[in-house]
Amino acid sequence: MGEGNVTGLFERFLKRDPIFIEKKVLQSNYSPDTIPHRDNEITKIAQIIAPTLKLEKPSNLFIYGKTGTGKTLSVKHTTNKIIAVAKKESIPLEVFYLNCKLKKIADTEYRLIAELARKLGKEIPITGLPTDEVYRIFYSALDSEKKILIIVLDEIDQLVKKVGDELLYNLTRINEDLKNSMITLIGISNDLTFIDNIDPRVRSSLGEEEIIFPPYNAIQIQSILKERISKAFKEGVIEQGLLPKCAAYAAREHGDARRALELIRVAGEIAEREDNPNVLIKHLDKAEEKIERDRIQDIVSSQPKQFQTVLYAILNLTKKRNDNILTGEVYDIYKKLCSKIKLRPLTQRRISDVIAELDMQGIINARVASKGRYGRTREISMSVQLHTLEKIDKILIKELGLD
Repeated sequence: MGEGNVTGLFERFLKRDPIFIEKKVLQSNYSPDTIPHRDNEITKIAQIIAPTLKLEKPSNLFIYGKTGTGKTLSVKHTTNKIIAVAKKESIPLEVFYLNCKLKKIADTEYRLIAELARKLGKEIPITGLPTDEVYRIFYSALDSEKKILIIVLDEIDQLVKKVGDELLYNLTRINEDLKNSMITLIGISNDLTFIDNIDPRVRSSLGEEEIIFPPYNAIQIQSILKERISKAFKEGVIEQGLLPKCAAYAAREHGDARRALELIRVAGEIAEREDNPNVLIKHLDKAEEKIERDRIQDIVSSQPKQFQTVLYAILNLTKKRNDNILTGEVYDIYKKLCSKIKLRPLTQRRISDVIAELDMQGIINARVASKGRYGRTREISMSVQLHTLEKIDKILIKELGLD
């Protein structure tokens, strides 16, 4: 496309009637004033954290549920409300929200405690101090005046995966050393088995309350979409039948409302690019394909080396044949790859856990099959389309240094 054509494209874009009125209401960081279908869960969160208004420490709270079930929205909504009441009544209550998926915040114990200290106004270098010293600075800043602090750790399972559960133990024991202040934890996780896999000593120190967020059904997703679409798009631009189809897509993916909103936003962007005044079902189908491809590629790129090696072993076996692959076969190839890339191999039992996790993320299908008196194994197959497989192959070759 020549320079003049590009200028013409921009000029036509400016003159065109917009499809969107307010696109941000479809974005994942948008906080709506009301959260439909989550009244019970929000009430439970509010009841558990209410004692902080009397400067009493509530139980630590753990919130579980699949992606896109409104966990983070509900916690932010409730903590914003309690902060508003605390300000009005001059109650020294603060809420710190941390997303544990962000490397610069939660990749190490040092980074997480340093981030908490920074939120209390302390300047901490990115590296260089002993971790004990960072804890000391955080403690003294926290205890310098009377206050109660709620720390929200979103995707807490990612934090424990990276740094271990000792950090949680340390955070729960802080209150024993504080004279003026108190902290309480709210952990949010997509992994319902997360708490079962941590050290029993840490678990008992947490003394947690649990709330499980169920997936949305197709009708609930449809009502969420309807409300957001009325704010996001010009009236009458959405093709009839598109909304229920989008809700059905998302309900199939464990009732993920965030995915439904992303689908409809990307469909609108595709319609805009095609110079179409309406968002049609064909745009939704294209959006579904694009998002799935991008999602899988992002997941593969962000996996730890061990996960990538297991996945590459499965991919290698898939190239050679079409029938189901067994865990033992994957393990044999995985060990050879570890030797090649100088990686210490995990046990076969641990590799079974990795396979289960890749299955949960939707990259592979791993069906447990009985082998009679020989026990049980998993029958594994890739669950992504051929053109996505080729991209995954390239990503893994680059990430593992096999090129």
